[in-house]
Amino acid sequence: MEDRLNFFDPEALLTRWRELPACTYRSWFLWEERIKNFRSIRRGLQAVVQEIESGVFGNAYRGSSLETVVAAIAEQRQIFKGADHAFLWKPKLRIPDIYENPQHQRTFGRFLDACDCCDTEEGVLSAIRTLDQAKIKGLGPAAANLLYFIHPTLVLPFNTAIVNGYNALTGAKVKLGRWEEYLAMRHGALALNARYRPLLSNDLGAIAGFLFDIGAGRLPLPPRENDATAQAAWEADLAKVRDDAAAQRLRIAQSEEDQSHTQVQGWLRDLGKALGFNVWVASNDRSRPYGDGRLADGCLDTLPPVLESSLAVDSIRLIDVLWLEPDGHVAAAFEVEHSTSIYSGIVRMLDLALGANDGLAGRYFLVAPDRREADARAQFARPAFQRVSELDLRFLPYSELQAHRESMARFGQGLRPIEALARPLR
Repeated sequence: MEDRLNFFDPEALLTRWRELPACTYRSWFLWEERIKNFRSIRRGLQAVVQEIESGVFGNAYRGSSLETVVAAIAEQRQIFKGADHAFLWKPKLRIPDIYENPQHQRTFGRFLDACDCCDTEEGVLSAIRTLDQAKIKGLGPAAANLLYFIHPTLVLPFNTAIVNGYNALTGAKVKLGRWEEYLAMRHGALALNARYRPLLSNDLGAIAGFLFDIGAGRLPLPPRENDATAQAAWEADLAKVRDDAAAQRLRIAQSEEDQSHTQVQGWLRDLGKALGFNVWVASNDRSRPYGDGRLADGCLDTLPPVLESSLAVDSIRLIDVLWLEPDGHVAAAFEVEHSTSIYSGIVRMLDLALGANDGLAGRYFLVAPDRREADARAQFARPAFQRVSELDLRFLPYSELQAHRESMARFGQGLRPIEALARPLR
């Protein structure tokens, strides 16, 4: 690996990678929704474990709690596009063999549980070795994508592009589908991460994204030979990547998405204050520009004690908007899902409800573009959310909020106006 790295300057390559809008550092690793999804995906994996242990998981991927979680991962398409392929049932090959074989299913569930319960590298590696020894057909290192959301500082994400990038960067010959090869690649990636950590992160998503972009052709490597023509061709490739029109469209689209999400949060903030509620804005959105100031202007700086004492307080802090009574109890909670995972928003609502103390529970609303109502209903109907039905979760379309927010602010009182606009999801 040292010989391969000596052909170019890795620090210069990493610096350039961090600047390219087409690459995952800007489009995914710094994306705030990525962080918000960690807790919801981990909660989903816990639901998978519980269903397997209680014998109610079933024998099909479609409609299962596992499909719900893997779909939430695959929605992070910047790096996890196609992550669900490894878990889809292939009837001709009868893989992955965790649906028809109850013992294999239990082994898989205990693997997830062992990784969730441990907090050390050795614990994670031991769980992987135990799973590998079971020789479950079709269940290979793609499962590392699940573990990454439990232990992002210990587990390297895995897919074909990451493997190809690692091989191109180091001169290795890692093969797909074998845990021992994945673990060898992980070892090498950890060494690279330690060597260039100032340009990467303790979170292995950064080094994974770097390798992914090399393997996907977004970040061409310099030629091995000291050839001026090849060097010029490489510089031309880099210029093409830098000027790529698709990357520019992606950057603009993400900026517009953030603006739309913030705008709706601002509507809810102003409406809540007009209706007499104290307002909390998600901790990771507080400093966003809105109007002539910040989104959190005029809102609570800290959560009330009744919420701070909840076991789910870390998740509650990330709920987009809360309307609070003077005594600190939640009157209404709002998750704005402009284009991101409906699943994650529902999980945060569930965290709030299940962590409720006296009077903590209130009304729960998913706020999204009108076109996403069918998606919200489909997600809410999944078996994984049977417990959330007690929340009377409601869908509030953008169009209704935009059309009526000013009249509600002037003439409304309490929650009655917004309840009249929202539509029950069951």
